[in-house]
Order: sequence, then C-alpha cells, then structure tokens
Amino acid sequence: MPHTDQDRIIALAGIHQAAHCVQRIANRGSVDIDQMEPCIHSLFQIDADNVPAVYGKAGAVATGARQIVAQITGQPERDMELTRYVVSLMRHERNLANRRDMLAEIGSRISGAAAARGDLPLLDRDVLAGLAGIYADTISKLEPRIIVRGNPLYLQNPENQDRVRSLLFAGIRSAMLWRQTGGSRRQMFLGRRKLLDSARAYLTGTANA
Repeated sequence: MPHTDQDRIIALAGIHQAAHCVQRIANRGSVDIDQMEPCIHSLFQIDADNVPAVYGKAGAVATGARQIVAQITGQPERDMELTRYVVSLMRHERNLANRRDMLAEIGSRISGAAAARGDLPLLDRDVLAGLAGIYADTISKLEPRIIVRGNPLYLQNPENQDRVRSLLFAGIRSAMLWRQTGGSRRQMFLGRRKLLDSARAYLTGTANA
C-alpha cells in the first residue's frame, strides 16, 4: 500500500517532537507528558495498522508538526539547535539501517521490554530505564554520537538521562518510519512547500477531529 504525504509528515513530525522534548528536558528539566508519551508509544508499535496508529491518538504529534511549520516559515522563529538534533537523528537512522546485527538485537529487546512492561504506564520510570538501556547498549555506540547540550544540573540527573535516551531512541524510530514512507533528504530541502502544506493540513485536520 503506497504511503501518502500525510503519512510522511506524521513521521517527520515524530522526529521533531522527540527532538523538541529532548530540548525541554535538557534546558528546563521538565517536559509535557502529552508531548513525550506519543514518542515513547511509537517504540512499542512493531506492527501498527497505519502510520497515525504508531503514535496513538489523533493529533499525537501536533507539537512536532508545529515545529516543522516554524522551521520552514521562520514564524515565530527557526531553531537551529532543533535542526541539529533532527539531522543527527536522521543520520543515526541511516547508520543503523546498515547494522542488521544491531537491528536484530533492538527488535528482540523491544519485544522483551514490551512483555516486561505489562500494565505499567508508558512513562513509568522503570519502562524508560529499560528503553534507555537498549539505546545505551546499541545505538549510542554508533559514531558520531549525538551530543545533547543543556543545563548540566538537569542532564546529570539519572531520571532525565533515561528520558533523553528514550526520546533519542524514539526520534530514530520516527526517522526510520520517515524513510519507510518515502521520505528523503531531497524532500527536506527541495520539497519544503509540500511539507509545509502537509504539516498545516495535519494540524487543521486534528484540530477539527
């Protein structure tokens, strides 16, 4: 089944939303759980029925879509740090795609994490610690490593470290989805008008849902 522009913008919004949440934790020490939860939800969706279902409820990645609009239009402003995270996540996904051994390990451990989670909330500390452990043992070893900058007081907090690693993991999962739905670097640079229109359509559609 061919993927649509809306599928691609949802995946791209997933990357931006994960990066945005990382920024909030690194610079403020806190994050909106309604923004973080869809990112973590995506990590457990191995065989989702469709792209929107990867993130859960309708409008789940609206924050990410708003970031796309801001980055393209400059309104209210472009965020170069956010761009750096998005580019890094996409680069790591491309590197990971060439590591079948690592992909197999991640798949196996995600299945184990899903079984171990049971009825625990997505943002439970133990759930996030488990996801962060998978990231630390696998993706974080890829070079060049993703450098998260922010307030050392927040970044040295173990719980925040788990949240950041889990979100980076989720961002790479969204980058994989972006590629699987037909997204490419070329579209990021030459198809900005279509991306902008798709992001606005997604926001309008979820607002009216």
